Amino acid sequence: LDWWHADRYCEQHFAQLLFEPQDSEEASLSTLLQSHHIRDSIWLKERDGVLHKPKWRRNHIVPVLVFGEKTDTKYVKVLSDFPALPAVTACAHLQWDTRTQEIATIFSYAVPAFINEFQLRGFVDEEGFVRFALIVHEHHSPYLPVFRADGQWHHFCVTWQQGNGTWAIYADGKRRASASGLCAVEPSAPQAIYGQGTFIIGQDQDSLGGTFKEKESFSGNITDLHIWQKVLSMEQIEKVRSCWVVEQDLVFEWRSNALEVERTIQKVTTQFLCPGPVEECRVFEVGSSGFSYSSCLQSLPFICRYRKDAYWQLQKAERGSSHSLVGRVNTLAERTVQIPEHVFTSDAQDMNLSVALGALDVLTTVLREEETPMLESSDLLAVLQLLKRVSDVEVQEGEELEMLEQLGQYYMEVTDLILEEQNIETWSSVNQVIRGPMAVVELCDRMMSHLAPLLTSGRTKIMIQHGNVGLRRVMVKNMWFGYSSLQRCLSGVDSSAVSQDVTASDRRQKYLTTTVGTAVISSSLLSDYQEISTSVHYHLQHHVQLSVELGGNCHVFSLGFLLHVSPDAGGMWSTAGCSVVASLPESTACFCNHTTNFAVLLQVYEIQRTAKEEFTLQTLTFIGCGVSFCALIVTFILFLAVGVPKSERTTVHKNLIFALAAAEALLMFSELAKSNQVVCFMVTAFLHLFFMAAFSWMMVEGLLLWSKVVAVNMSEDRRMKFYYVTGWGLPVVIVGVTLATSFNKYVADNHCWLNVQTHVIWAFVGPVLFILAVNTFVLCRVVMVTVSSARRRSKMLTPNSSLKNQIGVQIWATAKPILVLLPVLGLTWVCGVLVHLSIVWAYVFIVLNSLQGLYIFLVYAVYNSEVRNAIQRMKDKKKA
Repeated sequence: LDWWHADRYCEQHFAQLLFEPQDSEEASLSTLLQSHHIRDSIWLKERDGVLHKPKWRRNHIVPVLVFGEKTDTKYVKVLSDFPALPAVTACAHLQWDTRTQEIATIFSYAVPAFINEFQLRGFVDEEGFVRFALIVHEHHSPYLPVFRADGQWHHFCVTWQQGNGTWAIYADGKRRASASGLCAVEPSAPQAIYGQGTFIIGQDQDSLGGTFKEKESFSGNITDLHIWQKVLSMEQIEKVRSCWVVEQDLVFEWRSNALEVERTIQKVTTQFLCPGPVEECRVFEVGSSGFSYSSCLQSLPFICRYRKDAYWQLQKAERGSSHSLVGRVNTLAERTVQIPEHVFTSDAQDMNLSVALGALDVLTTVLREEETPMLESSDLLAVLQLLKRVSDVEVQEGEELEMLEQLGQYYMEVTDLILEEQNIETWSSVNQVIRGPMAVVELCDRMMSHLAPLLTSGRTKIMIQHGNVGLRRVMVKNMWFGYSSLQRCLSGVDSSAVSQDVTASDRRQKYLTTTVGTAVISSSLLSDYQEISTSVHYHLQHHVQLSVELGGNCHVFSLGFLLHVSPDAGGMWSTAGCSVVASLPESTACFCNHTTNFAVLLQVYEIQRTAKEEFTLQTLTFIGCGVSFCALIVTFILFLAVGVPKSERTTVHKNLIFALAAAEALLMFSELAKSNQVVCFMVTAFLHLFFMAAFSWMMVEGLLLWSKVVAVNMSEDRRMKFYYVTGWGLPVVIVGVTLATSFNKYVADNHCWLNVQTHVIWAFVGPVLFILAVNTFVLCRVVMVTVSSARRRSKMLTPNSSLKNQIGVQIWATAKPILVLLPVLGLTWVCGVLVHLSIVWAYVFIVLNSLQGLYIFLVYAVYNSEVRNAIQRMKDKKKA
């Protein structure tokens, strides 16, 4: 098959065209193919794209003949001696005058024996199509539609060959009509087109070289007429359409000096924009075990590739099947339309419209017979395979439009029947072959494009609906799918995949759940039957209500998501190009800058802050971290420079200050590393390490305090070893284990920080919560001891003091350790639990923690008696 049909065949069989093999596999693949007598080339599917050369258009400077109004005087004579033509191809670019519906002669070739020896005529029908008819040996083909009368340039080719009078008409690269028998009266002895005749462009010759009639003349523009004495292949016609001349057997080439132009015909030289060149596709050369490119229209062998899990699931479905549905369909069809009983053995031939209509007619009849059509796995696959083949039907313009509309009706009905809720388990049983029912959405979209010929100036809208699926077209084609089965399958996607593109502005929240809240719709805009992208507003009603008990740290809100349909992957959610305009309890309005498949996800997630709020928070963080960093550095230098006596407490202080300063320095400049993936990964790892180290040393501060309050039977050396293992060893272990287990999911998508959507964040949040719990317990114990000591001291020193003074002493005894120890023990981070309640708590959290370094500087440097005494000793020594 050609590349396009080969790729389609594999897709219809739930497989893919073979990808390019690895270097180590080339030789064994070549040997395997040769053992199956394949010795030339096979098609390959490229991993990064379908085509080697993207379509492009080349500028082509050519003389264009402008005929203007219909007259009996305007003509162009081809100055060429034509040989006898046992086969012929004539191609040109044409711009049809849409102001008249009378018959027009594009060209006529006359010889003394037959005035109408070879002629092409056309007219515009009531539906707005240009219809062509070919005349050979005065035998006339029917007028058949070839392209729309839209005033645009179109390329056409007509072919005829002597053997059995086979002829064909091509327009814009597609074969529009073909048949045989267009020859002499005696088909057993057909004649070639006679040579030495007169070739006239734009007029019908009623005598050799003359007697023109106005009503049969051509009006419009024509260029690039070429004639060959052979039938060109599809590949060669595509080349000619792209303004490349096929030199072999060319009997007339378009050029000004080969034309005799009547003086009233305007001849202009213009820059003509041609269609793209022939597309080339990747091939594997069996003999040389190498790769090259070949025209995609060439017929070559091919191999369909299955994923192992999909292949075994297909085999399992085949073995466990009773083929009851397929059997009933084939019995009812009386062998006129057969559905293959085995997925791997269906026909490679394309369906035509009548066969497709008959197949769906019988299938809908059988499915309707069942009150609850619970399908087997093999039945579902057989139905999907048939839908794939029907959606790939090439509808020829001019075919019965009633058949086309009925085909759409049957297609929607079959889709409705297989998507019902009772088939959810069947869909799940083939989830490796078909990754969910979104494959049906893509098939319906492909099928809907065939309904274009039904739209005319008199009928601007088509609407087909069955149950919960329907389509409508008015310039835009729309589909909607309101099935609980579809919604369940889409909502069941792994949460990390569903929320992959969601940017989390607050890293301290955890993603909870997502559900499809509306019908899934599919919209696209067509122009000249080609899909184009445009911006569009959607307003979707919610069909699903989340029954979620909202705790303090979770909220339900709507997000507009695109659903990119991939039959192999089952669909992928993305927010690219879409934004929520309005979100109400019962509906959501979204704006998207392009058309696609679309639905609204209702998510239990964090509150999204405005850009202004985010900027304010970032500014506060940078300023606070800067002040804190400077204060920590000054404190660290003081501890080293002024000669503070060594002790457990100063050693722990220095380690805490170093870890916290390093973490805050990295945090200030982490945004600059986002552009480089490797640097961002390293920054994230070091941020994780130093913040964990800072918290670990905060816990050591708590343990040290505990050792002073409660007697601990451990020597100072052993305690310090334990403190170092806790302060630095524990963070290294946590970061190392996290990297080893979640290397590919470690970093968030849009920030240099831990990924909040893959639970990696718990490698930081979990230990921090434990440390805060330990330090909270320590602080409570210290406050209790301090208050008790203050009460005893007050009774001893001032036994007769008033109740008011005693209360004041106890309040100060309580407040002093809290104010001194709160930042050192890291307990200000408890505010992080409250930031989801209000933006105010977010400001409080950032201010308290970004100024932690300044607080440490004031408590442990400015108001620390040991530091002040050391400074005083330095002054005294300097004086002395």
